[in-house]
Amino acid sequence: MVERVTPAVVNIATTGRVELQRNPLFNDPFFRRFFNFPQQPRERRTQSLGSGVIVDARRGLIMTNAHVIANADEISVKLRDGRTFKAKLVGSDPDTDIAVVNISAEALIALPLADSEDLRVGDFVVAIGNPFGLGQTVTSGIVSALARSGLGITGYEDLIQTDASINPGNSGGALVNLNGELVGINTAILSQSGGNIGIGFAVPVNMASQIMEQLVEYGQVKRGFFGAQLQDLSTELAEAFDLQIHEGAVLVNIIPNSPAEMSGLLSGDVVTHMNGRRITSAVDLRNRVGVSRIGASMALTFLRDGETQQVTVKIAEREESAAVGPKFGNKRLAEASFGDIPRDAPAYGRVQGVMTFRLERNSTAWLSGLREGDIVTSVNRHPTPTLDVFLDLVNRIDGRLVFHVLRGRQAAFVVIE
Repeated sequence: MVERVTPAVVNIATTGRVELQRNPLFNDPFFRRFFNFPQQPRERRTQSLGSGVIVDARRGLIMTNAHVIANADEISVKLRDGRTFKAKLVGSDPDTDIAVVNISAEALIALPLADSEDLRVGDFVVAIGNPFGLGQTVTSGIVSALARSGLGITGYEDLIQTDASINPGNSGGALVNLNGELVGINTAILSQSGGNIGIGFAVPVNMASQIMEQLVEYGQVKRGFFGAQLQDLSTELAEAFDLQIHEGAVLVNIIPNSPAEMSGLLSGDVVTHMNGRRITSAVDLRNRVGVSRIGASMALTFLRDGETQQVTVKIAEREESAAVGPKFGNKRLAEASFGDIPRDAPAYGRVQGVMTFRLERNSTAWLSGLREGDIVTSVNRHPTPTLDVFLDLVNRIDGRLVFHVLRGRQAAFVVIE
């Protein structure tokens, strides 16, 4: 099996430039001349090594990690037979850490794709890559866990955990089953020292292939959106709803005029399946919607008052969600959506404020510490009892925004520069 699949795993080398941050005083010619400081370069050259997997021999498509080719001016691909080609970047998606490059070459060998939904904990897997440019290496192990999330590795996490050794240069390499089929793209390790300790992660091939299709077609990923705030179905919620299941995604809040509302979904519905596939958590449903094609229809199976129902929801483009939420003249909140506190929220009736319904990861507000579900009670010490008051304040204030927020039973100030 290894002899058959290793020709499909390639080495990727990149060179690029990154801009150097320096003290603003160095931009002043008088300051530099007065202190006799020499002219300093504003950028430095970078190099990186990683791995990639040929997934389409006819079109010369190679899948790798987004962080492998980040900031790359030139991308070079070396095949196992020694041939080297200049590669063209097709597209990159940092939120899933997947990128696709293209080469024009004959006699390429591609890896067949497995269905990563069929993976089970304990399945044997093999990791193939090119760590540190030493040449191909092969390590074996098992699937340690599935659907890992909350690690902060990528924005959309549904990762395969394996104890097959994955070292830094293996990023973008192949995780295959014993049939020689691609089940994942190796992406990260969990280690304090930087070396392998038996905890590696891979992006499932089902997610990676969906991202690849969009990158090939559009050059970017258009995020799916259906307009509901989600949370996991906990044991306590299952008991409160008198349900016999303990896995699923609870719809906490439905955004007005969204696809979810138009399809008849209500707050309190518990989604158990999407297109026939079991939904295990809120992250699971969010990931599946986020990587789905815009305009596609998804069949949701859900429980309402203990009865199983089905509905078809058309996935909208995430940018369209900005039209669902309030309009902001303040660009720092352009990737966020706020609304009134829903009736089924614990804070309803006890607190006056507005709730954060949607917040794009790595946006200005997110990096400042704001999170979905936060209730904003004041802006720059001005109370925000209603959405209209909140909108008026944030659209009038050009300087620093200071939000007083409630998160569960805790309160904090969030400063958005």
